[in-house]
Amino acid sequence: MEWFVKAFLKASITWLALGVTLGVGMAVHPQLIVYRPAHVHMNLLGFVTMMIYGVAYHVIPRFTGHPLHMPGLAELQWWLANIGLALMVLGFCLAPHALAGAPFVLGTGGVLSAIAAYCFVYNIWRTIDGLPRRAGALGS
Repeated sequence: MEWFVKAFLKASITWLALGVTLGVGMAVHPQLIVYRPAHVHMNLLGFVTMMIYGVAYHVIPRFTGHPLHMPGLAELQWWLANIGLALMVLGFCLAPHALAGAPFVLGTGGVLSAIAAYCFVYNIWRTIDGLPRRAGALGS
């Protein structure tokens, strides 16, 4: 399994743990509800989307019989997605306190997360349309 597949899967379960922890915190201390956007993004972009990225990068080449179009792009995507989400979460946590840099941090994180998603779309699309691998090349 490629390192970026494992990295997406591990990032996914890490974001789940963080999102659930914040959710429990909001349940115990209702004043923390101001961090709901951070909680939602940790769970949706963090857990769900990263899990989809990791699973898709592992199974789509095997299902189609085509090599992953650009493994290096998947590696870059991992960095963009995680840095972008971390910045978004930070921005969502700063925003309720009316800190001047919050919109910039949130916006930068959003742009990085969107670029990561576009990288995924491109890479998977090209993989689906790619050239078939030679027999036995996938090792599966």
